[in-house]
Amino acid sequence: MSEDNGHENSAGGPVEKVADIASGIGEYIRQQRNNAKISLRQLAKLAGVSNPYLSQIERGVRKPSAEILQQIAKGLRISAEALYVQAGILDLPNGGPVTDAIRADAELTERQKQVLLDVYESFRRENAAAGGDRGQATVIAKE
Repeated sequence: MSEDNGHENSAGGPVEKVADIASGIGEYIRQQRNNAKISLRQLAKLAGVSNPYLSQIERGVRKPSAEILQQIAKGLRISAEALYVQAGILDLPNGGPVTDAIRADAELTERQKQVLLDVYESFRRENAAAGGDRGQATVIAKE
């Protein structure tokens, strides 16, 4: 029986991965919609998709295309890139939780998000170039 399970896992692996991605993107869209305090119907209208289709996406039944994700992102006023990452279309950009938080902030415009990300990345590059000197600069600044 363990051989059958191993066989099922290898054969069902890609299908299960797609199902996990669909579920993940649906949950992410639902969270963003709830954060924006808009109903499923409102988002469907803003995104130009049908209410039942959006509901299926949120429940993980359907995996939306990049085009549909872009429409949903516009309706939510969030970065399409954030949805592409969640859907597995793009790799996770460098930066981690700070960049994720900036991208997910529904109160910022796309331009504001990009400016913040550019500044943040410039600080990271500067600190990486400075190497081990950062710790000394912090100590000196505190004195």
